[in-house]
This record gives sequence, structure tokens and C-alpha cells, in this order.
Amino acid sequence: MRKLTYYIACSLDGFIGDPTGDATAMMSYVDEEFLAYLAEEFPETLPTHVRRATGNDHLANKHYDTIIQGRGSYDLALQEGITSPYAHMRQYVASSTLKESPDPDVEIIGGDVLGWMRELKAEEGGLGIYLCGGARIAGELFPEVDELVIKTYPVVYGSGMPMFGGVTDLAAFTLGSVRGFGNGVLVRTYTRKR
Repeated sequence: MRKLTYYIACSLDGFIGDPTGDATAMMSYVDEEFLAYLAEEFPETLPTHVRRATGNDHLANKHYDTIIQGRGSYDLALQEGITSPYAHMRQYVASSTLKESPDPDVEIIGGDVLGWMRELKAEEGGLGIYLCGGARIAGELFPEVDELVIKTYPVVYGSGMPMFGGVTDLAAFTLGSVRGFGNGVLVRTYTRKR
């Protein structure tokens, strides 16, 4: 069984972006120390164009070989003219409105995303699955999330886009590790209690 990991950036008050979903306030914390950590520990989570620009395109995937993201997250790449943001992985976009993919390497998933994820997790072999965001797709896939990797940035939004949209069920997770950085960022890992 493959593992689904929600690897996400959030504010101190648990938002993954402001009320419009904009998370650029957190980007100023991606300094040299933190970027080196990301490249070493989670190289596949860096978009392909960032890997190339930072000289990390040669790094092998360590944890994930597949990515699923929502339409809003994918639109951020499309706005920059990037149709295949994670070319170093199998790419899926969950969307009920985007009917055709603008790139042959990106597959659009509509309909029963939760059922589709259960089938994907049941595949033999391979690395894990990286859930990139946003809140709506994370909420839909919440029952199948096995692990959380939360990058907490030292900012407070006050209001905004929650980590999980529409989740009302209580779920317990066990703390795995915590890593702090000089810029105030914390990276915490949690595993779902089953």
C-alpha cells in the first residue's frame, strides 16, 4: 500500500494562504538554510523549474513519485506559463471544471477523487504520493491521508484558507519529528493513528 502524505506550508494560525489562497507572505522565509534542507530531505517537492534554477535538477526523488493537487494550486503554475510543474513525477490534478489537460504529462481527475485515490494507493511498488494542496482537495482526500509534513512559517494571517476544507471528523495523529530553522520555520511530521 502506498502512503499519501499531505506536505503543506501553513501560518502559525493554521492557514495555507490568505482568504484568497495567496501564500506569498511565506515565501520570504525560504532562505539558503531552509532551501538546502528542502533539497536534501524533500527534493521532489520542489517544482521542476525551481530545481533547475537552484541546480538541484539532478536530485532523485526520495519520498514521492506521484503528485496530486487541486485546480487552484495547478492554476498558480499555469499563470506562470508552466503546464508541467512537477515533470519529475507522475502528475494529477483534481478538477471538476478543467476537462482537458494543457500538458500530456498532467492527468485531470474528476468525479470520485476519493475512490480514485484508494486505487492509486493500492498500486504495487513505487514511492509515496504527495498531496500538494489546496484545502478543498485535502478535505476530500482527508480519509486517505496517512502522514502530514507541515512547514509552519512564523506569520499570522488572522483568517484565510484552512489546511483542510470541509473536514468535520476528528482524527488523531502521532508526532514523528520536529526540525527548527534560524528563520523561525518549523517542519513537523505526523502519522495518522489507525
